[in-house]
Amino acid sequence: MEWTNLIFEKLNRWGQATIKMLPNLALAIVIFLVFYLLARLVKKFVYKLSCRISDKRAISNLFAGVAYFIIFAIGLFSALEVLKLDKAVSSLLAGAGILGLALGFAFQDLTSNFISGIYITFRKPFDTGHVIETNGFTGTVENIQFRSTTMRTSDGQHLIIPNKDIFQKPIINHSLTTERKIELHLLIPFNKEPAPVLDDIVKTAMGVVNQMKTGSVRKAPEVWFENIEGANIKLMVALWISNRTDVSFNKSRHQLILRLLDALRQKQLLP
Repeated sequence: MEWTNLIFEKLNRWGQATIKMLPNLALAIVIFLVFYLLARLVKKFVYKLSCRISDKRAISNLFAGVAYFIIFAIGLFSALEVLKLDKAVSSLLAGAGILGLALGFAFQDLTSNFISGIYITFRKPFDTGHVIETNGFTGTVENIQFRSTTMRTSDGQHLIIPNKDIFQKPIINHSLTTERKIELHLLIPFNKEPAPVLDDIVKTAMGVVNQMKTGSVRKAPEVWFENIEGANIKLMVALWISNRTDVSFNKSRHQLILRLLDALRQKQLLP
């Protein structure tokens, strides 16, 4: 019958085409296997190299995975080219491009946070255990991930900040700031002799420096007259202290205020 002849002719043409494609098919399989093995070797090499550069395993796994994907994709497309599946390759590339564009728009915030997390991990403006101040918050860094950074504030609250916000905003790393200046502004009655007052304030500030044996910076306190405000003289007291812990600054400032208040009361400069 006519329809059976058409089927046999079609099958015959397909069989002949398959036989002609066998060498190309074998070559495509060989190319694919070679690139697959090469991708695994490159993945291991990139992982070891990344571990030497960064101690973050997540970063090493990321770069190793990207290298593996690139080599694997090259092998897959090369095998399809050998099989003369140009249209399939073009369709895959076009589909991948459209999909990537759509995902880029849909997850642009996630992508920004991810890239910012990579930057933070490599440049290390801060690390786990550091006390930082950013986006109006101050706390101890507990975990750095690709998408966000977890901090614990001074009142014990867990704070999760997207890495994009940290990357785009100023960061103060108190743990890397070895010295900080305490500045206090005082008003001294104009009818008092300023020289003895200055001497007493300098001695009081030095007493705070000497008391903080393990935390203070051995620098002389700074005492300056700033301005005249009505019947008072405005005075600035500056004291440099170390900043090795998150409480050293507050503790030193607390002690300085208490001692200055006591000294000023003894001189009858305060009620």
